Amino acid sequence: MTLLDSNANSGTVRIYTLLRRMAFASLILIPVDAIAQQEPPTVTAAKPVVREIVEDDEFVGRFEALDEVAIRSRVGGYLQEVHFTDGAIVKEGDLLFTIDQRPFQAAFEAARSRVDIATSLLDFTKLQLQRAEDLAKSGNLSTATLDDRRREYLAAEAGAQGATADLRTASLNLEFTEIRAPLSGRIDRRLVSVGNLVQADSTLLTTIVTQSPIDFYFDVDERLFLAYAEDARKRGGALQQGAGGLDVTVRIADRQNNAFQGKLDFAENRIDSGTGTVRVRARFDNPDDVLQPGMFGRINVPGSLPYRGVMLPDEAISADQDRRIVYVIDSEGTVSAKPVRPGPRNLGYRVIRDGLTGDETVIVKGLMRVRPGIKVKAEIVTLPPEAGGTEAEGDGAAQ
Repeated sequence: MTLLDSNANSGTVRIYTLLRRMAFASLILIPVDAIAQQEPPTVTAAKPVVREIVEDDEFVGRFEALDEVAIRSRVGGYLQEVHFTDGAIVKEGDLLFTIDQRPFQAAFEAARSRVDIATSLLDFTKLQLQRAEDLAKSGNLSTATLDDRRREYLAAEAGAQGATADLRTASLNLEFTEIRAPLSGRIDRRLVSVGNLVQADSTLLTTIVTQSPIDFYFDVDERLFLAYAEDARKRGGALQQGAGGLDVTVRIADRQNNAFQGKLDFAENRIDSGTGTVRVRARFDNPDDVLQPGMFGRINVPGSLPYRGVMLPDEAISADQDRRIVYVIDSEGTVSAKPVRPGPRNLGYRVIRDGLTGDETVIVKGLMRVRPGIKVKAEIVTLPPEAGGTEAEGDGAAQ
């Protein structure tokens, strides 16, 4: 055998071996593809939640205390004592600070002595006037002398009144050296240490804020303001005064806390020309002191009348370029896509404003394994009336 014949036989063997391997691979792949086509993908499907709902409008705002007082002294002097613990709850009338009382005590005693002198002089001039009147009646005293006695009495009476007023002022100043809480609430830290000079009506000593109830302020645009005002009028009130008792819900950053229920009770009497918004207030009970002044929150205000709403989980809604779709299955398990128009979240679901009647069977899990026209194996489940996370979100989440 020549070298050429040997090379030819070797090439033939290699080609034959390669063809055998390709044929064996094709025998393995064909059955796998056939099996895959015979078994439809498994998905989870459910009927939409259909129930009467009220859409909410959501706003971000801040809590503010119903009452807040900046504590200042009405008299000047050196701070002698502090009677509270920083951050404590104080009651109306509790003693908070004491200004050095010694100068005011001395002024009070001096004023009281002047009152005694003026009272004594008044009693003397009164007696002199009575004697003069008796003598004038018998003709033993001139009219001029009687007038002098009456003038002396009136001057003594005025002096007594002035001394009494000075005593009252000294008494008030002495009382003002004890600074007491004007209302009940939580007190801030002391801002002045003992021994410092306190200026009257100037030096800020501390602040007190009330805890319950607490107010929540937020801004709404002109369109929503008109809608809320109309709703308040239907309830027999005005948005600026009572807001018709419209119920609202607020949530804070701590998701562990439940929503707080309150009522709208006030709106400003004009729309800000610069921002086109008006500030609205809601009031909430705060028995556990969870809500604090300055805290941010998200408030939900009813923005529609009750209506029959169709709702789905957000996971059931897919995107198809610039539109939103859901996948529905018919009685034979065939998948088709339906365009929908999502709305806000409500009761933990996404409201479907348009596109569904509520009778469809919608795929809620396994969307990555389906496409229009294929058949699926559906596991039918029932959605609860309310989803686990019930916070309401605006339309932006659906866009």
